[in-house]
Amino acid sequence: MDSPVPPRPAQPRIRRRDRHGRGMRGPIAPPQVPLSVTRADAFVDLVYDSRDRLERRWPQLSQVDFLVLEVPGTGPDEGPDAAGDEEAVPLGRVVPAAGGYRDRIVIYRRPVEIRTKGRDERALLVHDVVVEQVAELLGLAPESVDPRYGQE
Repeated sequence: MDSPVPPRPAQPRIRRRDRHGRGMRGPIAPPQVPLSVTRADAFVDLVYDSRDRLERRWPQLSQVDFLVLEVPGTGPDEGPDAAGDEEAVPLGRVVPAAGGYRDRIVIYRRPVEIRTKGRDERALLVHDVVVEQVAELLGLAPESVDPRYGQE
């Protein structure tokens, strides 16, 4: 008996269009629509909005770098014990000018996000953390940096 010839595997067809003939599909949303903004980008925007709001009252903040890191202990100048002996996870910190770097205010994204439920609540907490860090940097009380601190 002759052995049957195994069937040839089907070659995948080259698709030039989608199955309904209306052309290739594009992105779900254009880049300028908020749908395409990542959570990290939205968080950075919140930090910069707070910085801009405070910079109008405190022009010296234009000489301060504002950074966003995911979690404490991940920056280039932070060792495993950079937060010290704190029991609570910090939401931000001030890094004084040193080694050719300007003063820096670091806000930690993940600890802030975990403590908030929505965008509005997150915006308020980010602003409070930025105000607290600016107050620490300037040696002032948070209420004198922003009179609305803690009221919203």
